[in-house]
Parts: sequence; C-alpha cells; structure tokens
Amino acid sequence: MMSFGKDRLALGGILLLGILLIVAMTAPWLVLSDPFQIHLPDALLPPSPAHWLGTDQLGRDVLARLMYGARVSLSVGFIAVAIAVVVGVIVGAIAGFYGGWIDAVLMRLVDTLLSIPTIFLLFAVIAIVGPSIQVVMVVIGLTSWMGLSRLVRAEILSLKERDFVLAARIMGASPWWIITRHLVPNAMGPVLVSATLSVGGAILLESVLSYFGLGVQPPTPSWGNMLNEGRIALGVAWWLTMSPGLCIFVTVLAFNFVGEGLRERLSRDDT
Repeated sequence: MMSFGKDRLALGGILLLGILLIVAMTAPWLVLSDPFQIHLPDALLPPSPAHWLGTDQLGRDVLARLMYGARVSLSVGFIAVAIAVVVGVIVGAIAGFYGGWIDAVLMRLVDTLLSIPTIFLLFAVIAIVGPSIQVVMVVIGLTSWMGLSRLVRAEILSLKERDFVLAARIMGASPWWIITRHLVPNAMGPVLVSATLSVGGAILLESVLSYFGLGVQPPTPSWGNMLNEGRIALGVAWWLTMSPGLCIFVTVLAFNFVGEGLRERLSRDDT
C-alpha cells in the first residue's frame, strides 16, 4: 500500500478529499434544509445559526446546495477523468506498441486536437449538443485525453524493449496480451499521477462551463452554477460567491497536493 510518509501536504490533501467525499455521499442525510425548496421570504439572508452560510435569491439554504453541489462537481471530475484515462491509455498504448504509420497517424491526431483551445472546443460542442450533466462529463473527458495518450505512449516505448516483454514475445503471447497484461499495468504509475491532477482541472472546467450557463443546469446545484447565480447579487450577498468559490479552490488544491505527493513517491521508488 502506498504511503506518503511525512509528506504533510499530500496527507492534508487526502484528509480534505476524504471529508469532501463523505459529505458528498451522505448529503441527503446530513442536510437540514431542502436545497431545491424555494422560500422567497427568506431570500438573501446572511449567515446565521438558522442558515450557516446564508440563503440565495430564492430563499434556498446555501450550505445544503453546496453539499449537493459537491456530489455533482466531484462526479463530473471523476467520471470525466475516467473517460479521459480510458481513451488516453488505449490510444497511447496502441501508438507506442505498434509504432510506424499507426503511431504517426494517432500522434498527428493528438497534435491537431491539442492545437485547438480546450475551452472553445468545449463551448462549441456543448452549444451544439446541449448542456446537461451527462454531456458535460463526456465532453470534458473526450477533450482531455490527449496529454495522457502522449504520457502512455512514452512509457510503452520504453517498456516494450524490456526483457519481460521480449520473453512474452518468445513464448508466443499475442499483442493484446502483452499490452493488457504487461505494458499497461507497468505504465499506470505516471497515469495515476496525471489523472489525480486532472480531476481538479475537470472540476474547474465544469465550474467555468456552469458559470457561463453551458454546464450543469439549474435547479440542480453545482459549484459552478452557484457562482453564476451569486454574481448577480455580489454587491449585497457576498456569501453566494465566496462559499462555492472557496469549495472549488480547496478541492482543486487538495487534488494537486495528492498528485504531487504521488509524483514524489513514484520518483523515490524509481531511484
């Protein structure tokens, strides 16, 4: 089992992520107010014992919506990165193992996609398909795999010349067996680091899309659309933007701490 030893930043990141995951999974049982219930007489109430983080323009409890929003934002981050990892590993493994014209075609495709600004590509696709939670997950995943594919390709190029791969070839193992049983498992260390760092980036992308109205659609709360709703009353209700903004900041920072901790641990293991 991987241990971070005395890496306090990584351990702190794991602790923060653990708390966030527990809150997200238990939100239906923890919240005291319905995050969807509109109660206009309570609109824009400041933080108080009754509403710890205040209420929004429709009288909904901000803390309850933050907790439900954690479920959405974290789900988008994890599922989008899972899609990116699957596509990136497949493309990178095929390109690295077979080489030749297959490698050239796949890498030129990667280069072409990397030359397109991701945020504009996201805007264009979602504007055509239509915004929803599912669309946001898939689109972020399908526009985030290119860097992972290059990373996997580089690892496969190095690994396929190792003795254990040559032994598998001599024993008559099929290319599919060599890729799935020998190469990909041994290339997953750097992929795990990159994926951990990418979850924070996916949450940021979802927040940006939702802020511009192209992501998760109200009344479903996400941290991004809560920021969008809060900017309208920014001058009189600072808590509407501060609360989701702080959640995004802390979550992305925690993923970065864990990712850097994994990177340093793997570097120590290789030396």
